[in-house]
Amino acid sequence: MTERLLYAVTPDTLAADPARLLDACAAAIAGGARLLQYRDKASAPDRRQRNAEALLALCRAGGARFIVNDDAALAAAIGADGAHLGRSDGRLEAARASLGPTALIGASCASDLLRAETALTQGASYVAFGRFFASTTKPDAPPADPAVLGAARQRIGAPICAIGGVTPDNGALLLAAGADWLAAVDGLFGAGDPATIERRARAYCALFAAPPR
Repeated sequence: MTERLLYAVTPDTLAADPARLLDACAAAIAGGARLLQYRDKASAPDRRQRNAEALLALCRAGGARFIVNDDAALAAAIGADGAHLGRSDGRLEAARASLGPTALIGASCASDLLRAETALTQGASYVAFGRFFASTTKPDAPPADPAVLGAARQRIGAPICAIGGVTPDNGALLLAAGADWLAAVDGLFGAGDPATIERRARAYCALFAAPPR
C-alpha cells in the first residue's frame, strides 16, 4: 500500500523573502512533511533558482523529497527529486525524459479520471485531484467531489494526492475517500510563524496514524 504522507506546497507569498521561506519549510519538515513542492509564479528566474537550490539542500538535510512546480527544466538543472505539472506546464513525456526514471513527477487532474489515467501512461508518478474545499491559493478552481478519490482508487495504482483547502480538520475525510497524500498550502503555511507551521504539520501527520482504509 502507498505510504500516506503530508505534501507541503509553498505559497507564492513566501518566495520574495528567502529567509522566511527557508524557516517556514524547515518547520514543515520538522513537523513531518515528507514532500515539499516549491511553487513560485512571480519571481524572476534567478531568484527562483536560488530559492530552489536552497530548498533542495534543506530537504536533503531533513529527509524530505523536493519537487519543483511547473518547471521540469529547473528541476533537472538543480537535481531536484521531481516536478509537478499542470495541464499547460509542458509534456509529461519530456519531463520524464529530462528528469530520469526515478524522478517523482506529478500531474494536476482536477476531477478528471481520464486525465489521470492518461498522465500515468505519459510518465507521471502520481496524480493530484482537487480543489475539494474553498482555497485561497486557487479560489476560482472548479470544485471536486471527494467521490473522485474513491473512483480513482479503484482504477489507479499510483499515489493519489488531494489538494485544495485541505486542513487537519477536513483531511481525514479525504483519506477515507481514497487519498494517499494530503497537499497543503495555506492550511500549513498560512499562520506564518515557524512554531505554528510545525504544529500544523504534526496535526496533519496525526491523521495518518489512523488505521488505513
